[in-house]
Amino acid sequence: MSDQQKETNVPGENQSAGKSNTESPLDIGIESLILIDEHEEEISVDGKTVRRRGIYLLPNLFTTAALFSGFYAVISGMNGKFEAAAVAIFIAMIFDGLDGRVARLTNTQSKFGAEYDSLADMVSFGVTPALVMFSWGLSALGKFGWTCAFIYVACAALRLAKFNTQIGLADKNYFSGLASPAAAAVIAGGIWVCHDEGWIGSQVNLELAIIGACLTALVGFLMILNVPYSSFKGLDLKGRVPFVVMIAVVVVFGLVQLDPARVLLGVALTYALSGPFMALYKKLK
Repeated sequence: MSDQQKETNVPGENQSAGKSNTESPLDIGIESLILIDEHEEEISVDGKTVRRRGIYLLPNLFTTAALFSGFYAVISGMNGKFEAAAVAIFIAMIFDGLDGRVARLTNTQSKFGAEYDSLADMVSFGVTPALVMFSWGLSALGKFGWTCAFIYVACAALRLAKFNTQIGLADKNYFSGLASPAAAAVIAGGIWVCHDEGWIGSQVNLELAIIGACLTALVGFLMILNVPYSSFKGLDLKGRVPFVVMIAVVVVFGLVQLDPARVLLGVALTYALSGPFMALYKKLK
């Protein structure tokens, strides 16, 4: 055997040995039976780009819970259970707020998690509120009703696409436009109040349906409006706070318990209108 042949054969032998050290025959057999490709993504470690396999379970569990809540809200709305649909949307908001914080606290942030969260937001806070509102009363308005519902969905998609392209560039303390969970809270709160008042089914008259349609479209436009909204990401949940803050939290929980639908709708509307009013105030000032 020539020296050239030896040199060409050695790398192959080393590669085979390396492969046998990293993957056993059982692993190769199992992977051949799995029809789903393993997820890989590039991350930076000490200034070097490395590829890691798999996904983080904990934050993605919260994202999945938010996605399930949004889907459950759609099913509930289609079956005329509008109170359950509204509550499910608010529960989706809680899970959506937790997944990002859990990922940061446990240092389990990833590109997969960011994309998965964005897609879940589109379902839970983009498509779901529009479909629930359409089932509640917009269907009686014909083309005008579903057009207003589509405006909301389209604006949510545009808002999320814009947000994704500005990650790492925009000020983290502010959102440009109304965040989709806050927009969904306005729609869910309105539907919840209507349910408590008995304005469902045949009790939804034409005027009320038109108001709901206009509200849906207006909230959609607020999502793409170029005005700043506070993101509240600067809140330090791990630090110490004055004792009076805890008293205030207890009072807030008590107020929500008195009339959840109206209190949550009031908070959502106040936040939704705060952006345009603050922008107008700064211009006039």
